[in-house]
Amino acid sequence: MTIKIGVPSKGRLMQKTFDWFAQRNVFMERTGQEREYSGAVNGIEGVELVLLSASEIPRELAAGRIHLGVTGSDLVRDKLASWDDKLCEMAFMGFGHADLILAVPKLWVDVDTLDDLDAVAAAFREKHGLRLRIATKYHQLVREFLRIHGVADYQLVDSQGATEGTVKNLTAEAIADITSTGETLRANHLKILNCDPIHQSQATLYKSRTASWDDNSLHVLNTLKEQLKL
Repeated sequence: MTIKIGVPSKGRLMQKTFDWFAQRNVFMERTGQEREYSGAVNGIEGVELVLLSASEIPRELAAGRIHLGVTGSDLVRDKLASWDDKLCEMAFMGFGHADLILAVPKLWVDVDTLDDLDAVAAAFREKHGLRLRIATKYHQLVREFLRIHGVADYQLVDSQGATEGTVKNLTAEAIADITSTGETLRANHLKILNCDPIHQSQATLYKSRTASWDDNSLHVLNTLKEQLKL
């Protein structure tokens, strides 16, 4: 029996994943045409490569359709409630670092902290009769973070595109998004609130707790772990 490992299907995350495994003598490559999501693994027997979007990998791991997967820890925590009942972390891979942060317009000179955000949200609702809108892709993480810190009178607006542009486009008053350098935020005249990040993400190798693990697949897993020095 083979075990299936899900890897991001394109971009820097795919290449850095391939490089990480290659440094440990497990060689992955994409095969076929550009739009075909097929691949091969060399250097170890019994491992099948499955190329997926990074956002699909948490779902496939939780459903047990793949045994292992590489994706951002932010996606796992946001897409899977009680994620650690379904998955376990095998390795932090040391790349794909980014912080999930809250940002507001630079023009809000008196808004620097979560307490300030809570106050301006209350004032916004009193003035407009509407809740202050925060655009994000990460609803679960953001909602829990704001609940813990006592911020109310807001609504989350789903953003699957360029979240940084929602304030300029008047579809939100603030944002919660992933950033690594902050350059895009500054280009859109936004500033990061002075508080801890909502989540500090990085690429992580996960093992599915719900996949079918028999003696053969566990043997392949143990061989892989030895080769990866995990």
